[in-house]
Formats: sequence, C-alpha cells, structure tokens
Amino acid sequence: MASLIYSMIASLDGYVADARGDFSWAEPDPEVHAFINELERPIGTYLYGRRMYEMMTVWETDPALAEHSPELRDFAELWREADKVVYSTTLAATATRRTRIEPVFDPEAVRRLKENASRDVTVAGPTLAAHAFRAGLMDECHLFVVPVIVGGGLKAFPDDVRLDLTLQSERRFTGGTVFLHYTARPV
Repeated sequence: MASLIYSMIASLDGYVADARGDFSWAEPDPEVHAFINELERPIGTYLYGRRMYEMMTVWETDPALAEHSPELRDFAELWREADKVVYSTTLAATATRRTRIEPVFDPEAVRRLKENASRDVTVAGPTLAAHAFRAGLMDECHLFVVPVIVGGGLKAFPDDVRLDLTLQSERRFTGGTVFLHYTARPV
C-alpha cells in the first residue's frame, strides 16, 4: 500500500504564497532541491488541482528549464516519469504525458489508488490537499519551512482539520530552510 504525502514549501508563518500570490521566496536553492529530488524519487503519482498542474507542466513542456542545473534536470526527469491526476471541471485537455483529468476529488478513488499503488502518491497544493486532509487520507507531511515571514496569503494547511502527527525526521539546510517529516498518528 502506498502512502499519500503532502509535500509543501511554506513560510515560517505558514503560507505557501503571500497575499499577492507571490511565492518567489520559496524557490529552493541547489542543496534543498537535491534533497527534494531524493524525496521525489519513490513517487509514482502526483495529484494536482488545475492551477498547480498548469504551473508544473513546464517540467515537461520547457526543456530549457531543466538545463539550468543538475538538480533541475533530475527533477524534470522524475516529474515526467510519474503519473499525474488533475482534478478540474474546467481543464479540457492535458499538456503532458502520463496525465489524466478527473472532474472531482473522490476520496474513495484516492483510497483505492493508495491501496493498489506500488509507489507513493503526493498531493500538491493546499487547496487540493485540504480535501485529502478532511477525508482522513493523509499519511505523511513533508514540510520545508523557509526563513521568511510573509504576513498573510494562501495558508499551507486547512483551518478546519485536526490531525495528530509524529515527527519522524528533520534537517537544517545551509540557507536556513528546515525540513520536517511527519507521519499521521493512527486514530
């Protein structure tokens, strides 16, 4: 059985983007990006909302991006080889291979995906992840805390969910980012 993992980069005050929607402060440096790539290696499927998917398509549609560094090249290869499920009622077609569109987030379908998958599944973006948190599907959280306070914006976690977690590991990076790996405690 695969785990469902929420992996996100957030500000110290808990936001993934500021009030203007800017998240440029979250761009990982090469050390952090290499670590992220190692976390992504066992991922078989990415779950996305439309906006997150459209932002991530550059990893397949813009080959020049991957040429900027070995870390970006590695991530692009990992991303292209994974399956993608995009939840959207407005997206008519996908721009990338190994991608399918689902009109709604169906907790039972995600539960079956976890049960039948041989590789882990991630959910990206706090809006879509909120559905998985509310349905009790989340197994792990990978949180990268960036040393910046943005004062408001898009929150990393939903307000109306309680999930008890156990810290499994942490890592500090040279630039001040801290990685926290949590697993959900059984209820």
